[in-house]
Amino acid sequence: MYARRRVPRHGGATSHQSEAPGAPVRAYEPPYYVSVFTTVRTENQSGYSDTAALMEDLVKDVPGFLGMDHAQTPGGLGITVGYFRDADALTEWRSNAEHRAAQGRGRAEWYQSYTLHVAKVERSHGFTRAEDAGAREQTDQQA
Repeated sequence: MYARRRVPRHGGATSHQSEAPGAPVRAYEPPYYVSVFTTVRTENQSGYSDTAALMEDLVKDVPGFLGMDHAQTPGGLGITVGYFRDADALTEWRSNAEHRAAQGRGRAEWYQSYTLHVAKVERSHGFTRAEDAGAREQTDQQA
């Protein structure tokens, strides 16, 4: 399995993308929203990578976008979780014309099946083990 972490331009974060293993998007102060997009792809992936990269760039420009996590199994199950400050940010992303065109192409060509779940986050926390031996051994974030 590989994972990518995507961080928004907004909110003081710097842009970062890495191939696994990566760190998850940090815990934010609730409430905020998540969209969980789970997919199984078809054999035809012509143009998918370019479109996915474009969508990744476009969503970063949505005010209220907090970040994105993505993982995919070798068998083809993909999970993308987008984090948004509020419902308005989600609505803006959902109504983006280029995103809507990509959704249509996904249904027509790239996805065997998909599900989308949207939820309001009411509790959030995280953990990061310190890398520096002189630093505190662990950091627990509670938002």
